[in-house]
Amino acid sequence: MKLTLRIWRQTNAADKGKMVEYPIDDISPDASFLEMLDVLNEKLIAEGEEPVAFDHDCREGICGMCSLVINGTPHGPERNTTTCQLHMRKFKDGEVIDVEPWRAKAFPVVKDLVVDRGAFDRIIQSGGYISAPTGTAPEAHSVPVPKPDADRAFEAAECIGCGACVAACPNGSAALFLGAKVTALGLMPQGQPERWDRVVGMLETHDEEGFGGCTNTGECTVACPKGIPLDVIGRLNHDYIKATAGGRRK
Repeated sequence: MKLTLRIWRQTNAADKGKMVEYPIDDISPDASFLEMLDVLNEKLIAEGEEPVAFDHDCREGICGMCSLVINGTPHGPERNTTTCQLHMRKFKDGEVIDVEPWRAKAFPVVKDLVVDRGAFDRIIQSGGYISAPTGTAPEAHSVPVPKPDADRAFEAAECIGCGACVAACPNGSAALFLGAKVTALGLMPQGQPERWDRVVGMLETHDEEGFGGCTNTGECTVACPKGIPLDVIGRLNHDYIKATAGGRRK
C-alpha cells in the first residue's frame, strides 16, 4: 500500500504545533496502524529526522494507551476497535490519512501524538477504589451477587480508560468513563462502603480537571473501543443525586 500521512507534530505543550505530510509506501494491508507508524519512524530515523512520538504499550487492545484520532475519529474508522488493533486493510491504497492526538483541555499535548491523561488517574484516586481488608481471601460464593448485576458490572468494567470518549465529546466530558467506573464498583457488594463518597469525589475531581459537562450527544459511546453503553451515565447521575440529597453521603 502507498499512503500519504498528515501527522500532528508538536515539540512540547508550549509549541504551537502543525500538521506535517509524510508519504509512505510498501505497507502491508495486514499491518496494524501502530506497525505502520513504526515503519514510518524507522524511515525518519534513517533519514536523520525526529521520529513521531506516540503512546503504546500492550498492543492487544487492553491498556488503552494507543490514543490517536484518525481521520477525525478516535481510534479510527472501525467500531469497537483500538488503534493498535486497527489494520491498514481498512484504508484504501493511495489514501490520505490525518493522524492527531486527543483534543481536550484536560489532556494537554506532551509531544506530537502523546497527551497527558493524568487527569484520569486523579479521578480514580478520588474514589475509584474499594475497601480491601488484608488477610485470607473470602470464599468465592460467600457473598452472592445477582447475575444481572454481575453481568452489568463486568460490562462496565471493560472500560480501559483510553479517553476516546473525551476526545469524541464536543464538550470534552469524561462522563462515560466516570459512569463506567461508578457502575462497575457500585453494583458489587464490595463497592458499597464508598459508594456515595465515590461518586461525589470523582465528579468533583472531574470538574476540577477541566472536563466539560455531559449533554447526551452520544458520541462517546460510538467512539468507545469497548462499547461501553451510554446508560452508565444515567447510573452516574442517579448515584450522584442520591449521594447529595437526603443525607445519603457519609
